[in-house]
Amino acid sequence: MALHSRICDLLKIEYPIALAGMGGASVPALAAAVSNAGGLGVLGAAACTPERLRDWIRETRELTDKPFGVDTLLPASVRRGPAPQAGGAPVDPVALLEEYRQFAREFMEREGLPPVERAAAMRAAGEAATQGGPALFSKEFFEAQMEVVIEEKVPVYAAGLGNPGPWMDRLHANGAIVMAVVGKVKHAQQVVESGVDVIVAQGHDGGGHNSPIGTISLIPQVVDAVGDRVPVLGAGGISDGRGVAAALMLGAEGAWVGTAFLATDEAGIEDFQKQAIAQGVDADTVVSRSITGKPARMIRNKWADAWVSAGKEPLPMPYQSMVSGPVLAAGIAAKRQDIMPGFAGQGIGLIHSVRPAAEVMRGLVAGAERALSIADNFR
Repeated sequence: MALHSRICDLLKIEYPIALAGMGGASVPALAAAVSNAGGLGVLGAAACTPERLRDWIRETRELTDKPFGVDTLLPASVRRGPAPQAGGAPVDPVALLEEYRQFAREFMEREGLPPVERAAAMRAAGEAATQGGPALFSKEFFEAQMEVVIEEKVPVYAAGLGNPGPWMDRLHANGAIVMAVVGKVKHAQQVVESGVDVIVAQGHDGGGHNSPIGTISLIPQVVDAVGDRVPVLGAGGISDGRGVAAALMLGAEGAWVGTAFLATDEAGIEDFQKQAIAQGVDADTVVSRSITGKPARMIRNKWADAWVSAGKEPLPMPYQSMVSGPVLAAGIAAKRQDIMPGFAGQGIGLIHSVRPAAEVMRGLVAGAERALSIADNFR
């Protein structure tokens, strides 16, 4: 059974499979490889400075003549400002910042992590990556990224968090296809009203920022809620062709795949992190707010466990990144798999080796076609 849906026609791709825009992993080499293999490559630009984002877009254009996308974050919580506490008073993360940074320093000392060089620490901590530039994950940072996306006229834009509504007219004026990743039915309804062209319904099984709702429950409910107005890509724990087929059987018209592409030659993560993916099993991931301040699924690590043991409540975005950044930068520099193995979904146990992205894509397509053909025999 040929793997084709209206997603293919809309995005001008061969197969209805998109690379999840994973920050730091979905780099130009990986995005271009997926696009060249017939899917939609998507740059994971969440932490890219505007200057670096522009460079990435242009580099991707040099590596492929196929459509590709850019994924950034537009979290409403950052644009609104500090959230209220239970008693009604707003949280003041700045007042807690030094206390939490001291917690991070003590963690590094316990783990024997050497301090990173100043520039790397500043970038990781969320301070201005370039002199006079906006702080990582700040309102100004997200808005500056969007200006680059619009100026560079990217073929596809995906909001990994939040609603791209304020930029919709300018994106559509460029001819861009606009996608939004959602984790609840109400969010799907909101972004449809804003005019998005494609919805990614990503369930709790997925790596990185995800939903409190399980993938198998979320996809059909989102499909039912949006009807025929926009196509839906299923996401969350889809790591082989059977998962792609399952998403289609649940009513989606394609799949948004992340973790399977982490263990590839082209992925932008460290080799020790790729090995952590290949060696992982189903129970090796946890959901934690310890890195960005938003719930995100990752391979279990000592940094995430330390927050649970200490009973500390992580700070909201962008302040938690200022606390975690130096720790993670030091963990990566020291190649400490126990400190920063990386983000991953619950389908991690289906991945057993590091391979070229094109080979992963071929496996997804062949596996999905095989699973759909078997299902067709039961009719």
